[in-house]
Amino acid sequence: MAERKIRMGMIGGGPGSFIGAVHRMAANLDGEIELVSGCFSSDPAKSKKTGRELFLPALRVHSSYKDMIRIEKNLPELEKMDFVSIVTPNYLHFDPAKMALENGFHVLIDKPITMTVREAKQLKEVAEKNNRLICLTHTYSGYPMIKQARQMLAKELLGAIRKIIVEYPQGWLSTAIEETDNKQATWRTNPKKTGVAGAMGDIGTHAFHLAEYVSGLQVTKICADLNTVVKGRKLDDDGNVLLQFNNGANGVLIATQIAAGEDNNIRIRIYGEKGGMEWQQDDANSLQVKWLHKPMEIYKTGAAYLSLAAKHNTRIPPGHPEGYLEAFANHYRNFALTIKALTSHKKTKPEWLDFPSIDEGIRGMAFIENVVASAKTKEKWFQFKV
Repeated sequence: MAERKIRMGMIGGGPGSFIGAVHRMAANLDGEIELVSGCFSSDPAKSKKTGRELFLPALRVHSSYKDMIRIEKNLPELEKMDFVSIVTPNYLHFDPAKMALENGFHVLIDKPITMTVREAKQLKEVAEKNNRLICLTHTYSGYPMIKQARQMLAKELLGAIRKIIVEYPQGWLSTAIEETDNKQATWRTNPKKTGVAGAMGDIGTHAFHLAEYVSGLQVTKICADLNTVVKGRKLDDDGNVLLQFNNGANGVLIATQIAAGEDNNIRIRIYGEKGGMEWQQDDANSLQVKWLHKPMEIYKTGAAYLSLAAKHNTRIPPGHPEGYLEAFANHYRNFALTIKALTSHKKTKPEWLDFPSIDEGIRGMAFIENVVASAKTKEKWFQFKV
């Protein structure tokens, strides 16, 4: 097969959707992907408007995701999309993802992957039955220095891991802005559209995934305390979770959206027998390694001494910052390279396969449901169930 770009369709991402534009920029960054089709809104007029703004042919802009998938399926092989990017609110993830998989398309989807663990497991069954891939956009695991930390911990450079502290503080929901005309706040605080958890579902899942991804460990027990600080809000906007991992390590996860003055500085600290590591998004191009008996080291994005995984997910020389969009784009690029290899019946490389998948989606949904259940019980430790 001749070399070509991987063709993408998009569901969601119309007027008022900030994340849709982020996805499109990330997909376009490396020249591996082209947007060829879309249903950008449940409002046909808005979908068409977005399609015109993106210079798509009118025939490839659709009024419903069902029409889009049916029409794309029947297009010639050299025209139809290869995968669909789903950037809708949580309650609109499962049905279009399932239909796309059943009709032979790979799926890239925002987190959390579905509304329930049951739905997430069903998506895995459908994907496996149809030999399709699912990529879940846990953005922060796309950063080069997060890749570096994961590789160093896998080699046990810090010895056995003993403690993990991960936090995601935001302040944007410090007041009841969902009662104003704020689209993002309105659906994120609505249980019918976002699910059983608020802050823990929206950003707690990011912190949970980062803890497991970097450490290579899995949570086995939790003790959760969820709070609804802003009066009248229907879901948690603040929470703390004690964690136990499958190697005996313990940890703390904090996710809050009422930390006034905070933006999106997700941060993780991991401590082993010989030292600790620290990474935060406010200084995303640095990884601090603190040793017990020698001076601290600072690893930098783009440096020649980094691991293959970190280098593969870096585009520019040291000293030039790479940020959120580049991390997002790393998932898109790796997903596209994997699809291209599968389509061409070529061997995939390990670094291409390093993107969050359906399995991380299932564990993310399990985290949400277990945290909510734990917060309701008087037991100290709640057995983590998947």
